[in-house]
Amino acid sequence: QVQLQESGPGLVKPSQTLSLTCTVSGGSITAKNYYWSWIRQPPGKGLEWMGNIAYSGITDYSPFLKSRTSISRDTYKNQFTLQLSSVTPEDTGVYYCARRWGGSNLYDYWGQGTQVTVSS
Repeated sequence: QVQLQESGPGLVKPSQTLSLTCTVSGGSITAKNYYWSWIRQPPGKGLEWMGNIAYSGITDYSPFLKSRTSISRDTYKNQFTLQLSSVTPEDTGVYYCARRWGGSNLYDYWGQGTQVTVSS
């Protein structure tokens, strides 16, 4: 059973960089054809895909967030990390990490989500 767990600060000040880590157990982030994503949900809005890092280490980002987003990984710790720079209150929301198989548009495993609030 694959499990994903998000961790990071729940409160970030405007203009700072948000950093979240997803720790994966029960499966390797280098397993072929899997993509590891960050997805967020602002209050009262739908889910927004932010980007992913593939099993190969190749990254892909939402064009709307690309200039502020970076996703990296630590294969020894089986973790991948999101960094979102220059945050504003509009970046407040619940942040999820999730896994997708390359042959599908569906996410089969999700973390429980972590609330991030951007406020001074």
